[in-house]
Amino acid sequence: MRGSGTRRAGLFVHAALVAVVVASVFPLYWSFVVSSREGSAIAEGTPPMMPGGYLVDNIRQVFDTVDFWLALRNSLIVSGTVTLSNVVLSTMAGFAFARLRFPGRDSLFLVVIGSLMIPAQLGVIPLYLLVGELGWSGRLEAVIVPGLMSAFSVFWMRQACEEAVPEELVGAARVDGCSHLRTYWHVALPALRPHAAVLAMLTFMAAWNDFFWPLVVLDPNEAPTVQVALSRLASGYFTDYTLMLTGASLATLPVIVVFLLLARHVVAGIGRTAPKG
Repeated sequence: MRGSGTRRAGLFVHAALVAVVVASVFPLYWSFVVSSREGSAIAEGTPPMMPGGYLVDNIRQVFDTVDFWLALRNSLIVSGTVTLSNVVLSTMAGFAFARLRFPGRDSLFLVVIGSLMIPAQLGVIPLYLLVGELGWSGRLEAVIVPGLMSAFSVFWMRQACEEAVPEELVGAARVDGCSHLRTYWHVALPALRPHAAVLAMLTFMAAWNDFFWPLVVLDPNEAPTVQVALSRLASGYFTDYTLMLTGASLATLPVIVVFLLLARHVVAGIGRTAPKG
């Protein structure tokens, strides 16, 4: 009886996982299907479920309508720089807040936590004025520099360091004569790799999908990002949903690639921290 109940529970869990996967993948698949059809296919009474033969033509039309290559390049520059900066700086800050002793450490960390409670919209006008004073309006620096560090990244890595880097191991490194930098590089960073991979995925997706601030501070014709370019595809008196979903499908590919590159580090970290036996 116990084995039968366990088997039913296992089947239920697997069915739930399959349902979650289908619900997650289906929007991507349907976007691909619409991207490979004519513009009139989306208005049919029965939505199309199988790909058509117009994918290449629709992709060509996207690149003819907006400068999508430039948008992809700009978004890759912004997202890559912001992700790398957040991972490097936040792992260092998280290690310092978790394992180093210095005056005002707890008070400074409370300031970092308190900044998470401030809505980002409150800083748009002051930040826009500052960007104008620096002469960055319409340039990628206006999008990159404000995102080089975030309070969430510091909080995430500080909590990760508390969990993954034992204080005894840091003390042993100090006894062996390691400096703070060597302790961070040889002790903390290898243990924080799975958490840093998760942070990299979250940061890259947030920077890649950011729309409001690039729309405010960049010139859509001179230095667009992917999301700004997609908004231009959706503008006008008539919205071509086939064209818009084709652009959205193309914009999703870099995020999927980043996820596939980092997923194994996350899974490896879960395997190391999972209970044995």
